[in-house]
Amino acid sequence: MKLLKIGAILSTALLAGQTAIAQERFITIGTGGQTGVYFVVGQSICRLVNRGSADHGLKCTAPSTGGSIANINAIKAGDMDMGVAQSDWQFHAFNGSSKFEEGGAFENLRAVFSVHGEPFTVVARADSGIGSFDDMFGKRVNVGNPGSGQRATMEVVLDAMGKSEDDFALASELKPAEQSAALGDNKVDAIVYTVGHPNGSIQEATSTVDAKLVSVTGDAIDKLVDENPYYAKATIPGGLYKGNDENVQTFGVKATFVTSADVDDDVVYTVVKAVFDNFDRFKGLHPAFANLKEEEMIADGLSAPLHPGAEKYYKERGWISGS
Repeated sequence: MKLLKIGAILSTALLAGQTAIAQERFITIGTGGQTGVYFVVGQSICRLVNRGSADHGLKCTAPSTGGSIANINAIKAGDMDMGVAQSDWQFHAFNGSSKFEEGGAFENLRAVFSVHGEPFTVVARADSGIGSFDDMFGKRVNVGNPGSGQRATMEVVLDAMGKSEDDFALASELKPAEQSAALGDNKVDAIVYTVGHPNGSIQEATSTVDAKLVSVTGDAIDKLVDENPYYAKATIPGGLYKGNDENVQTFGVKATFVTSADVDDDVVYTVVKAVFDNFDRFKGLHPAFANLKEEEMIADGLSAPLHPGAEKYYKERGWISGS
């Protein structure tokens, strides 16, 4: 009888284990280069989700990717569940404009929340003779890797100015992890990066060579900001980087967290809950998150509809109205 009883207990335990395994679900979040803040966003979200895996069965990974446009395309293809993307490329993907015109509108794109602001940042070697954006023409400039938001935004800026990459002596396509070394090794005169601050890659660049952050202003930029709701004027505070004590004026976007309508409501709800139930912990995971506010994160920079899973959590917290 005892043997039978032990056998029954073992069978029950085995079945319970099988049920737990069956309920385990895996999600993938697209990020960006490993030196950028997008990578930290994805890793931070996954860290908070994975802390509660024993309760909700969700397990999260956040690999390095090509950036905004690559992430949106991967979500559309079903290769990733969620991803980080600049607010301008969220807008264009949902509306089928700009880089997404050929593929058509991604109508199933859904917003989850926005994160930090991302100024369009230009860093130039002090010996390059570059004191303004216009000074970069005829110089060697890293415009960013294909598939990245920074590359696409650079193309928007050039188009607004009536220029193209052909107006540079060299338009290199290095990834964020490679561009600071190229600046230090005098392989390029300037780099561009749409990124939250402070940023490790720019700290590296300004620490290894005398380099200056360059303002990005003028009539073309004013027009871009006036005509596009996803752009805003931005200031990079002085004192963040060696040799750059003065504030620098530019424009920027928001980093946003997006998914697809095809992703289950409970999955998105679980991810959102993991972040906002542990909000102070999340804010402490990178200096760019320090001034985040919940009310801004659920509204600013979001042009695709909110995912129902996110909406459910925000309603529970009383942050948005609705039944």
